[in-house]
Amino acid sequence: MSLFSLEGKVVLVTGSTKGIGKAIASRMAEQGARVVISSRNQDACDEVAAEIIANGGEAVAIACNINYKEQLQNLVAKTEELLGVVDVLVCNAALNPYFGPSQDIPDEAFDKVMHANIGSVHRLSQLVLPGMAGKGGGAVIIISSIGGLKGTEALGAYAISKAADMQIARNLAVEWGPQNIRVNCIAPGLVRTEFAKALWENPEIYKATVSKYPLRRIGEPDEIAGAAVFLASDAGSFTTGQTIVIDGGGTIAG
Repeated sequence: MSLFSLEGKVVLVTGSTKGIGKAIASRMAEQGARVVISSRNQDACDEVAAEIIANGGEAVAIACNINYKEQLQNLVAKTEELLGVVDVLVCNAALNPYFGPSQDIPDEAFDKVMHANIGSVHRLSQLVLPGMAGKGGGAVIIISSIGGLKGTEALGAYAISKAADMQIARNLAVEWGPQNIRVNCIAPGLVRTEFAKALWENPEIYKATVSKYPLRRIGEPDEIAGAAVFLASDAGSFTTGQTIVIDGGGTIAG
């Protein structure tokens, strides 16, 4: 069997109806995973699940707004009901309602970022990890950002939440490692997604960004998905508590 095989694994991916989350879910399904597609919109979830099934994969669609604990609880309960205990949790869903200096961010926006981006990862982990341990192990992958590694003039709260992701991964890796559960982060640079459209669609911002990237271009969702497959599979079985930076070299050169 391939080191990258996910045959029969139950994989739950939040924010998986577009962009990086969709790419991860699709590629994991190609490796044999039974994938849960989840975002706020049930129709969008159904559409992506249908695409995966049409391509020979196995997927179910369960809508969930990560801001609400009861919806996270329902997401995990329905996953277990339809597919069984989760083997791989991918925390991809996040939000960023504010772009600008930290001095001007409204309290409501700051609290919303922290509650959604940090709180949902914490709460989903609490819901999933005990079952994963009872099954003999598993993997958690948190999609962070290089924003969590650098100072920023316009993405302060978001960057703080993404730095917290990295610490959550380290903490949980230590707590759950003895139960054969691995927890890692992926920190993408600028990737061509709807979420980051404000950054790559603006010609001036795009030019300034890629000029600092040794590869002189931004990333594509599939280029993040490959690392997620690695971390979820036996290929990554001795990797835990780490943050893998995938940014075209921007962090080391910029």
